[in-house]
Amino acid sequence: MSESNDPVFQIQRVYLKEASLEQPNSPAILLEQESPSVDIQLGVNAGQIADGVFEVTVTATVQTKIQDKTVFLAELTQAGIFEIRNLPAEQMSPIMGIACPQIVYPYLRGNVADLIQRGGFPPVHLSEINFQAMYEQQQQQQAADAPRIVTQ
Repeated sequence: MSESNDPVFQIQRVYLKEASLEQPNSPAILLEQESPSVDIQLGVNAGQIADGVFEVTVTATVQTKIQDKTVFLAELTQAGIFEIRNLPAEQMSPIMGIACPQIVYPYLRGNVADLIQRGGFPPVHLSEINFQAMYEQQQQQQAADAPRIVTQ
């Protein structure tokens, strides 16, 4: 059987890699009447795990506070395993930074809302993310942070 040189992009698996919910100030904080502030942080990582096989993770950290006390802290990492072969090198970074996270993120959104609701709180619904804009912003930041070689 001969190897094909056609481009390959396949989802092998999407899975919840890690999830935690902490309520360090319960039960006293649950009696507070003040509305908490909500801070949401997202991150994307990608790496090769075998020849032509890559893992892409999207991580969400959701922290709610009343004044300086944490109501809850939820940290979740959703991952996807992708088979990607026979693509030009310049296409790999955008696929890992845009296409793969777009596939994984809806699962993360559902798991964040579910975990927080199961913890006894109203669900937090993460907003839609434009991964292309996020990727382009990261590329611009990396270019700005890159050391410059000055020749005289």
